[in-house]
Amino acid sequence: MKTDLIIAGFGGQGVLFAGQLLAHAALDADLHTTWYPSYGPEMRGGTANCTVVIADEPIGSPVVARPEAAIVLNLPSLDRYEPLVRPGGLLIVNASLIDREVRRTDVDVIPIPADDVAAELGNPRLTNMVLVGALLSRRAVFTLDHVAATLEKVLPERHRHLLPANRAALERGAELADEVGVAAATD
Repeated sequence: MKTDLIIAGFGGQGVLFAGQLLAHAALDADLHTTWYPSYGPEMRGGTANCTVVIADEPIGSPVVARPEAAIVLNLPSLDRYEPLVRPGGLLIVNASLIDREVRRTDVDVIPIPADDVAAELGNPRLTNMVLVGALLSRRAVFTLDHVAATLEKVLPERHRHLLPANRAALERGAELADEVGVAAATD
């Protein structure tokens, strides 16, 4: 088993934390993992992305040229990573900020209005967890319970009060991804 993905957006959207969470979840499951961050020099608003590789055997390189999946939180990230996702792969799109259709027809596209959902849940900083929940719905890398348990371990003490909201965001993202799948199957 090997899964690789890219998470990309602006700095401040929780891109790097989402990748770290998945890497920690892999470690908690006794799997091999790499987390490879990249970001611009700006504190917020610059580019940010990370690559996560999860496998049941040693990983040769953290670099992924053609990821199996991508979570894109903004239009520049969609423009950059849409062409790179492997055919048959998964592209999860933050439909709150991306106003164009995905051009690819050979990948599974899951548009999730993640910023809107995070706002409905009462915290705009939950966008990343909404999208991670959507990923977990479509790629059975880990269960929501496993990632939530890992989140409990890695979330800094000062943010512990946000655990229920993060869990709700994961669950809502998974629900929305499931709904998109049902709608696509009935079209």
